Amino acid sequence: MSASLVTALVTAAAETETTSDPAVPAWVFGLLAFGILLALLIGLVSFGGGREHS
Repeated sequence: MSASLVTALVTAAAETETTSDPAVPAWVFGLLAFGILLALLIGLVSFGGGREHS
């Protein structure tokens, strides 16, 4: 690739870059993941509760 083509591609990529906020905030994703893992943990404890060790 020639240097002018690389420069043109980099310039075009820089101009089309947007700095908008993400559609879903990071804390919402983290809270959802925490809730799913907590529900799975509660299900595991309730399923295994009361069983004798073999």
